Amino acid sequence: MTKYRIGIIGAGSMGGTLARHLVKLGHHVSIANSRGAESLTELAAGIGATPVFVVDAAKGKIVILAIPTKAVPDLPRGLFANLPGSVIVIDIGNYHPELRDGQIDAIDQGMLDSQWVAQQIGYPVIKAFNNIFAKSLLEKGVPRGTNGRIALSV
Repeated sequence: MTKYRIGIIGAGSMGGTLARHLVKLGHHVSIANSRGAESLTELAAGIGATPVFVVDAAKGKIVILAIPTKAVPDLPRGLFANLPGSVIVIDIGNYHPELRDGQIDAIDQGMLDSQWVAQQIGYPVIKAFNNIFAKSLLEKGVPRGTNGRIALSV
């Protein structure tokens, strides 16, 4: 299996869970949040990831956005401006206006949230991992052939 440099922006339940799984698969995982690398030292050490600043997490071959939709415009300006076209950016978020994101007019008027995210960051995104809860991702991953195994469409 090919090993990748993967940057995860967002260290909440989904970001941390994905980091844990990706490290176990042998990938080099960097994890960042809005509070800075030093706030992630304990989490990163516990899962084998490297705590970094957001600008450094965006230097991976794969970059995962694991932040609330409302936080996307708060990412550093130009963060994705000079990425090679071969970099894959994955948006794992879901728009929740009633819970945390507030109203985003373009999405409320019919724009797909992934299109809105891509527009905000100026780079295309793939939508994945937004169809499973972090707890399920953490606890229900079982080997191929196990009875009752779940699957996700990507």
